[in-house]
Amino acid sequence: MSVILNIETSSKNCSVSISKNEKIIGLREQSYDEYSHSKSLHTFIEEILNETQLSAKDLSAVAISEGPGSYTGLRIGVSAAKGICIALNIPLISIDTMQNLARNIQVSDGFIIPAMDARRDEIYFSIFQPDESGIPIKVSKTDCLVLNKDSFSIYFQSSFVNFVGNCNEKIKKFLHHENIIFSNYILPSANEMGLLSFSKFNQKEFVDIAEFQPKYLKEFGGKKINT
Repeated sequence: MSVILNIETSSKNCSVSISKNEKIIGLREQSYDEYSHSKSLHTFIEEILNETQLSAKDLSAVAISEGPGSYTGLRIGVSAAKGICIALNIPLISIDTMQNLARNIQVSDGFIIPAMDARRDEIYFSIFQPDESGIPIKVSKTDCLVLNKDSFSIYFQSSFVNFVGNCNEKIKKFLHHENIIFSNYILPSANEMGLLSFSKFNQKEFVDIAEFQPKYLKEFGGKKINT
């Protein structure tokens, strides 16, 4: 049995969960306007361990949301995850933030487009198709896009498209089509990470703790990183 600490700090939502195998057994999260992750993250971890009657030594691995997202939030989350892994000599698992966000949409066909605000008319996005395993299949790389009226038209003109994330109102200013479905406002949460981290743990898909860096996509200050 695996016991995994899941950390999601890519947005204003500071979120921590513990999963046994793929099942979430405890969750702590709160959304902050001023990114108070540095004050809350370790408190949430301690509280969730107490709640689940576990100690840090019971952990099999730590899973971290890799981005894209807030530079500050990602940096805080990754630093905490690395510190725990080094102290306990356990592996680090990297989870695609967009895939995690896409798991909120339960459909049998069409496309799922998780999108997060990147300021101005820009969004971070990726494109997935649903899978019966519960792990959405990625069909395009995560990227940054300046919205216009033709954005994603190749997808919604032929199939249903489900947008999920915190920039639906921004997208609605540009896109109007009967095949477009907007979910409720949703931020990434550690509550959706259990199945993803368990799958990677079973396949021993770990990252190098010393070398791992979040996928910011933009440098601090707004310049896009070439990938």
